[in-house]
Amino acid sequence: MTQTDLQQPLRNIAIIAHVDHGKTTLVDAMFKQSGVFREGQQMDDRIMDRMDLERERGITIAAKNCAIVWQGVKINIIDTPGHADFGGEVERALSMADGALLLVDASEGPLPQTRFVLKKTLEAGLKVIVVINKIDRKDARPPAVLDAVYDLFIDLEANETQLDFPYLYAIGRDGVAMAAPDAPARGLELLFEKIIAEIPPPACNPEAPFQMLVSDLGYSDYLGRLAIGKVVSGVIRRRDSLICLGEDGAPQPLKISRLQVYEGLVLKDVTEVPAGDIVVLAGIENVKIGDTICTGENHRPLKRLRVDEPTVSMRFSANTSPFAGQEGSIVQASKIRERLFKETLRNVALQLEDTDERDTFLVKGRGEFQMAILIETMRREGFELAAGRPEVIYKYKDGRKMEPIEHLLVDCDDRFLGVVTEKLAIRKGQMTNLVNHGTGRVRIEFSVPSRSLIGYRDEFLTDTRGTGILNSYFSGYELFRGEFPSRFTGSIVSDRKGKAVAYALFNLEPRGQIFIVPGCPVYEGMIVGEHNRDSDINVNPCKEKKLSNMRAAGKDDNVILSPVKPMTLERAIHFIRRDELVEVTPHSIRLRKAVLTAQQRYQQRGAQFKQENGA
Repeated sequence: MTQTDLQQPLRNIAIIAHVDHGKTTLVDAMFKQSGVFREGQQMDDRIMDRMDLERERGITIAAKNCAIVWQGVKINIIDTPGHADFGGEVERALSMADGALLLVDASEGPLPQTRFVLKKTLEAGLKVIVVINKIDRKDARPPAVLDAVYDLFIDLEANETQLDFPYLYAIGRDGVAMAAPDAPARGLELLFEKIIAEIPPPACNPEAPFQMLVSDLGYSDYLGRLAIGKVVSGVIRRRDSLICLGEDGAPQPLKISRLQVYEGLVLKDVTEVPAGDIVVLAGIENVKIGDTICTGENHRPLKRLRVDEPTVSMRFSANTSPFAGQEGSIVQASKIRERLFKETLRNVALQLEDTDERDTFLVKGRGEFQMAILIETMRREGFELAAGRPEVIYKYKDGRKMEPIEHLLVDCDDRFLGVVTEKLAIRKGQMTNLVNHGTGRVRIEFSVPSRSLIGYRDEFLTDTRGTGILNSYFSGYELFRGEFPSRFTGSIVSDRKGKAVAYALFNLEPRGQIFIVPGCPVYEGMIVGEHNRDSDINVNPCKEKKLSNMRAAGKDDNVILSPVKPMTLERAIHFIRRDELVEVTPHSIRLRKAVLTAQQRYQQRGAQFKQENGA
């Protein structure tokens, strides 16, 4: 098919990059210079980051679509996440694209997530344009980064056509692109011209019966469920009678209430959509990502969208603490399951399974960060729940235990090299490469089990005084490397219900790090601190100072407590052990034992000891 076969020339392009390499900022500039906004119109920064969590964290979590027009050519842009935990979003986005724009930081160069998203792009056979961004940085090294990008393409076994990629240099924040680092800047014209010249138009047949692959799902309060995907062949009209082919291949009749396409950031109603364009079908129910929507006479399903298998699982359950129902508006286990099931419909990388316990559900995904984002989203919606520690998913091959392995890249000051290497060696990590550019920082590569990184990221930031950078991506399954201690400290557990008192917390400080402040409500089984030793300790955080009518030296001293670091969701998930839970409500994050009463925990330990020793 040629470009003239379409009603309007089209390009579908995905923008891929590592986290914080300037992808969303560059899209802002493309919007401004393509005429989407009128002259003088007020416009926020990072307009593609529509979720509150995306704006707060400065990362892209969900893949999103938009469209611009440049010199009569419509360019559909799919903004993809740069984090491997959201890999399912990347694969969905690439299924709608015919080419990709790869952004690489001019100083940091290709990082693990760059490798991850590029690998998926090359596997999909898409044409790639490389943009070396942020060349205005003081530590920018464009020639070296370009060489590193070539090495990455070769390492990922790109074919000769993919290796001959066009490249540009850019400053996304200023909205300029140039052919060479020292070339004069003239906006993003060169980038638009490269996209139109290098990215092929959609390869589709407008004369064939209509077909589209559902790559994304949305929801509108006015229109209901939205099915989003690229028209692979044919033309769709509003009144067409369509069918949906699910995983079982059985046809289900569909009725469409509205046809929409992207125009800038908004959706525009149309009467028909040509082959190659990205369409939004409104009012369709019972459609899943990967389904094929086609005409009644064409029962041929397209290749179903598949993603990598999940590597991490986490247990979600209803909140059973004494404070349950006090802060959240949605507390029922059935509502939690319903919300998790809806998430699996929108995110193909997540799987939901029921467990033997009626109020507990197992969610499988790509990483603990993906789980933390899901929990944070739910608590903002009013949910109250409990979550267990993330656990890796093992496989068995020929009777041997296999575990997921991560390729880990560490960037830190050379003075921290020893402590980082020592900690990762304890966690069964193996160093594979070490690069020292003589700038005072080193770049180290490790092969580590995925379970090693659960709980290590916070420890890493402490060890490197907050200056280290840690990135990883899933590299495959290998033989189980053996057990290692996940935490060398125990928990300080409250033995009663009440309110924490400054006097009691002051006297507990020598025992470890305290998590709560005076006046904080506590209950039996709630974790109030981290014990210095590897055993748990039950304490009374509500104990008050005994008062008498006798005066004595030192009796009236003020109690000065050490500052308490606020408990974040990620820190809580990383801290807990297998017998502990994170209690999450819209207003609080608490740590607790799975079994609340000390007597029951004691009996449980005794029974476990007898079982292990055959008594």
